[in-house]
Amino acid sequence: MTEETPGFDEKPDVPSGATPEDAEPAAAPQEGAAPAGDASAQIAGLTAQLDQVRKALEERTADLQRLQAEFQNYRRRVERDRITVKEIAIANLLTELLPVLDDIGRAREHGELVGGFKSVGESLETVAAKMGLQQFGKEGEPFDPTIHEALMHSYAPDVTETTCVAILQPGYRIGERTIRPARVAVAEPQPGAQTVKADEATEAADDKESGGPDEG
Repeated sequence: MTEETPGFDEKPDVPSGATPEDAEPAAAPQEGAAPAGDASAQIAGLTAQLDQVRKALEERTADLQRLQAEFQNYRRRVERDRITVKEIAIANLLTELLPVLDDIGRAREHGELVGGFKSVGESLETVAAKMGLQQFGKEGEPFDPTIHEALMHSYAPDVTETTCVAILQPGYRIGERTIRPARVAVAEPQPGAQTVKADEATEAADDKESGGPDEG
């Protein structure tokens, strides 16, 4: 048996013709150093994720704006409906009170609105006015079928258009809404009166052009 000589390490076998550097093992790559290609891929991935987050944020923002607009429209619609319901309720109440107001008006015309009845009647009229009730209809105003209801008809030589000559029952409105038309008696121009007036106007114009009527 051969004895190993102490103090000497065995050297690896080196092929013939090889240099000592070939026998040394290759140096291991440094830990933590990433190839340049991997870093570019990571940046591209992060950029893509950021674009996705931005797109999602824009979509959520658009959804929020749409919901906010829908909520505002809902609030306006509810408020409009609330006002409409209130106006309808007031109109229905005041419509039921119109016969009472008619009685008060007739009593005033006949001089019967006196004493406690006068105080109650005026208080009721004041409350109705505060609720928006307005009375309309006057003698001498032109007839308007949208707010007048003709119950009597006649001809008159002193009118040039269909005119309300008597108010049989006043009309009432709330704002622009008519809850009862004014019931009136109307008069139209006398048949032939317009022709006579037109002839007279023509003769007057002719006299003016000729220097006045002929002297006899």
